[in-house]
Amino acid sequence: MLLLGAGTERSNFVELDVSLGAWIGLLAIIALMLGIDLYRHREAHAPTPREALADSAVWVACGLAFSGVIAFVYGADAFGEYISGYLIEKSLSVDNVFVWAMLFSTLAIPLAYQHRVLFWGIFGALTLRALFIVAGSALISRFWWLLLVFGVFLVFTGIKVIRHRADEGQHEATTGLGLLRRIIPVTDELHGQKFFTTVNAKRAATPLLAALFVIEITDVIFAVDSVPAILAVSHEPFLVFASNAFAILGLRAMYFLLANAKERFHFLSHALGGILVFVGLKMSVSHWYHLNTYISLAVIVAMLAAAIFFSLQRTKQLAIGGQDPGHRH
Repeated sequence: MLLLGAGTERSNFVELDVSLGAWIGLLAIIALMLGIDLYRHREAHAPTPREALADSAVWVACGLAFSGVIAFVYGADAFGEYISGYLIEKSLSVDNVFVWAMLFSTLAIPLAYQHRVLFWGIFGALTLRALFIVAGSALISRFWWLLLVFGVFLVFTGIKVIRHRADEGQHEATTGLGLLRRIIPVTDELHGQKFFTTVNAKRAATPLLAALFVIEITDVIFAVDSVPAILAVSHEPFLVFASNAFAILGLRAMYFLLANAKERFHFLSHALGGILVFVGLKMSVSHWYHLNTYISLAVIVAMLAAAIFFSLQRTKQLAIGGQDPGHRH
């Protein structure tokens, strides 16, 4: 299905001769998966934890299956860059999940209607990421010193993520809603799964469209962080976009699985910030020194594993002490 060319090495990063057929094949797979997902969730309902877990497992399996295609056609180096990019995007997307939970709570969107908002939000995110990736790759290939600029930016962003605001998402929700109301009236009540309705013979947006609008705004903010982070481990647009796309496609299922588990993974934000600091430092020195892709992958996996382990230990200790891990002190 995918007509892929052989990989070569330039500037210590994999460079691939990707045919038009390969891009068409990748986009066709993404479109097919989106279509199947939309059909399966055509009726509004609140997903159960079991359903969310099964969906998450399927999306992860799809992402890993595509890594097998990359390994078979391109080899170990391309596989390492793809899986590193996939893991970075998947990890950083956890922050998206928690912010979405805050946004939906602020805008009072029922659980049954959240999937529809997230579907179109992620559809827009894929388009946005493609533009960011093309622009970022082109700029880096022409101006090498941007590696240093992006790297320093990621280090400062990582420090900010480690500090993490408790009310993250509320400001974006208020600002986004205000911007939308300048363009079109927004109703206070939902009208089923509709994004638009008519009030007094005038077209108006529903709270669902307001939620979608705010999610797209926040995704722009997250893309500014995540795209440079992935460009720190790969400069090949095909690998960067593919890893981004497969990681993003499973975000809806991950949201319904983890939205209420933020405090149970207390140290995860520290790990995400640490990953950004690590890839930022790696990117800053990459013009002079290239850290092996698999060493980078091992560091990222170790950070995530440590964060999950210590978070679960903390939750267990709080439970033994009779404290609710979801309660903020």
